Amino acid sequence: MSSVSALAQRLAVVAGFENPQVSLEQYRTPPELAARLVHDADLQGDIDGRFVIDLGTGTGMLALAAALRGPTGVVGIDIDPDPLSTARDNEGRVGTVADISWLRADATDAPLDTGERTTVVMNPPFGAQDRNEHADRAFLATAARLGDVSYSVHNAGSRAFVESFAADNEGTVTRKFRAELDLPPQFEFHAEDSHTVETEIFRIEWD
Repeated sequence: MSSVSALAQRLAVVAGFENPQVSLEQYRTPPELAARLVHDADLQGDIDGRFVIDLGTGTGMLALAAALRGPTGVVGIDIDPDPLSTARDNEGRVGTVADISWLRADATDAPLDTGERTTVVMNPPFGAQDRNEHADRAFLATAARLGDVSYSVHNAGSRAFVESFAADNEGTVTRKFRAELDLPPQFEFHAEDSHTVETEIFRIEWD
């Protein structure tokens, strides 16, 4: 198993969004964050030999990270066709071996039933935009339906919400750790050169 830093280096070539949509909170997941999430998942036995679904895959960062760790297959789902096209190009750049399918669909209503042990990974919208509050709730609900375990990125301070949601949906938070999400300026309202968001990553087992 390669190290977190080695995995992040493999992912450094992954291109981001050409025309990001603010309403969908489209940001490139940093390679370092994706590598840490997937490395931790692999250490828990949740990647190698399992099927992996990346909800709201964007340009494919988490899906590609998982594909480098021996899954039986990977599906990246996104509602926007443009980043999915970039994700296909990124697949060639990264040089993965595992089979990856890129599916255009609403990640919160994904038409999937894998029929095998499935891990869901996701960096869902945080609900920072108007009329998008609690957007991550629908992603968690989909994770509960599709997988027996999930890893998801949330704003720091989301512990009570995530644990409560999991408990209400026959799930249990078994691991949690902090990570930084470095966001470049890509929308007109961004005044700073870059912005660091404190996040938490949660592992949930779903019954």
